[in-house]
Amino acid sequence: MGMESSAEAPQPVRVVLNAVGQWIGRLGRIWVEGQIAELNRRGRMAYITLRDPVANVSVRVVCQTSVLDAQSPPPEAGARVVVHAKPDFYEVRGTFSLRALEIRHVGLGELLARLEQLRRTLSAEGLFEAARKRPLPFLPSTVGLVCGRDSAAERDVLENGRRRWPAVRFEVRPVAVQGDRAVREVMEALKDLDARPEVDVIIIARGGGSLEDLLPFSDEALVRAVAEAGTPVVSAIGHEQDAPLLDYVADVRASTPTDAAKKTVPDVGEQMELVRQLRDRARRVLQGAVERELSWLQGMRSRPALADPVREIDRLTEQVVDLRDRARRSLTVALDRSADGLAHTRARLHALSPATTLARGYAIVQREDGSVVRSAAEPDVGEELRIRFAEDSLSATVAAVHPAAGTDGAGGGADTDDAEQ
Repeated sequence: MGMESSAEAPQPVRVVLNAVGQWIGRLGRIWVEGQIAELNRRGRMAYITLRDPVANVSVRVVCQTSVLDAQSPPPEAGARVVVHAKPDFYEVRGTFSLRALEIRHVGLGELLARLEQLRRTLSAEGLFEAARKRPLPFLPSTVGLVCGRDSAAERDVLENGRRRWPAVRFEVRPVAVQGDRAVREVMEALKDLDARPEVDVIIIARGGGSLEDLLPFSDEALVRAVAEAGTPVVSAIGHEQDAPLLDYVADVRASTPTDAAKKTVPDVGEQMELVRQLRDRARRVLQGAVERELSWLQGMRSRPALADPVREIDRLTEQVVDLRDRARRSLTVALDRSADGLAHTRARLHALSPATTLARGYAIVQREDGSVVRSAAEPDVGEELRIRFAEDSLSATVAAVHPAAGTDGAGGGADTDDAEQ
């Protein structure tokens, strides 16, 4: 703007405000989205306080009542609207406002399209991935509860939780669950509970409502705050058919506040019954294992080797005795057979022995070189011969040879001149 001023030459208020008004007047028209916090009609003019849905920021909007009545139905306090306005500066009071030229309701289809686009964006960033969701503690000592003031959702969670486990404690943070202050208050309550180390799980609960009533729980800032929380978060917004974006980012989604209490706090009766069933199952398993081992031991003890060990020794002793007797009989028979064979052989040898023949009265005539004389014609007259008997022998000299074999006597019947033992 380039206005020159100093302590000695200051600019009057009217000049400054006029310059500000001129600068704002050069701004173009703009579309603004917000929620109507206040709406006052004064004659043909309407004065609106348009609040940001997330931040604690608002702007004054001025329009003719005909601009409001152009919509069917006309916007009321709490409605989400889009305003086509021109920035305006009222120099008399030095206030800034927007002069509305057109006001439109934010349609349901448009809201759904925006929510779907936001859901895709957050899903692409990985905020809805199952891998990042944390399991709930089995028995939380303290449960943080973010809900409306004196709401049915609060009563459902507290009553069902304490009925299931009377020792559980709750840290309740009552907040606005709809309207322009809902997002900010829910985020502050979430931050406070998340900072408390004794809080093991946080439940964000709200009863059912229209899509517009549940919009704060699809706010991007709230969704990112839940994703960054260090404590597991349970979302219990609306009914089963409602699906705000908070349900996607929460670690556990409950269909109702009552369901959130059931998923967060275990039932003491059910747990005691489960403990009893597990204890009985363990007893049955252990008893069955012991009975199987006893049966196996009884079977091992009933086996002959353990039931009567001496019987096996006696059986083996009898077997050894039988084998010994069999060996003795076999050896005796073999010895008897060998003795009989030896006797037969001895008898044959005795029968075939020359000594036996000599014992019957025969004699053997031998020359001096030991050869046997088998015929009277073999020795020469005068040759000295040896005549062998069974027990002794004698020497004889051949005196004559008789070719005929009719005479008796040893030596083929040869005459001898002398004989010596």
